[in-house]
Amino acid sequence: MKQFVVIGLGRFGSSIATALSRKNFEVLAIDEKESSVNKMEGLVSQAVVLDATDQKALAELGVASFDTAIVSMGETVEDSIMITLTLKELGIRQVIVKAQNELHAKILKKVGADRIVFPEREMAERLAESLASPKLFDFIELSKTHGIIEIVTPKKFLNQTLADLKLRKRYSVSVIAIKRKVPYAKPDGTTDFKDETIIGPGADDELIAGDVLVVLGHYDDLAKLEKV
Repeated sequence: MKQFVVIGLGRFGSSIATALSRKNFEVLAIDEKESSVNKMEGLVSQAVVLDATDQKALAELGVASFDTAIVSMGETVEDSIMITLTLKELGIRQVIVKAQNELHAKILKKVGADRIVFPEREMAERLAESLASPKLFDFIELSKTHGIIEIVTPKKFLNQTLADLKLRKRYSVSVIAIKRKVPYAKPDGTTDFKDETIIGPGADDELIAGDVLVVLGHYDDLAKLEKV
């Protein structure tokens, strides 16, 4: 089971912590304000009152064992930068940080943040979906309304062409590439697989097991496709 630690329980932090918990993931919620932590009791796996700028306290809490940390400090830029640096030093593989502006984002990248977000409440739900979906490989935000996802081809789409599926008509999305593993013979006679990407696939391209679709569309339409 994936484990998430969410630091900072303002509107964004509490929203994503709750959304991830609803998906049955282990969520550790942290804030230095007791009132904010109390609101999360019963909504997440564990909610703790803690000063997250204290590296020793974070280490003792065991956050280093978590897969992903989400830093959502709404008040001070300095604190979010310090916490991001601390989390990376503790060895957390993926650190996602809410940025207040472009300069803040630039500094966060410099200290090791793996992903920067400029969220509204709805973005918390989209981020939770991208982290939680076992079918989703990647998510790229193009604008406030549109993005690109990489998603494993749903079973019901297999052995059909893009023309058969009519994804633009049915879901208002466009398949801009197909990634697949292609078998090839090695010099020793054994078979192995290599990655192949079909850019701008045509209507006659047929989808096979293992294909990953790179899809462009509105967030709402992409969310519908993920549920197929």
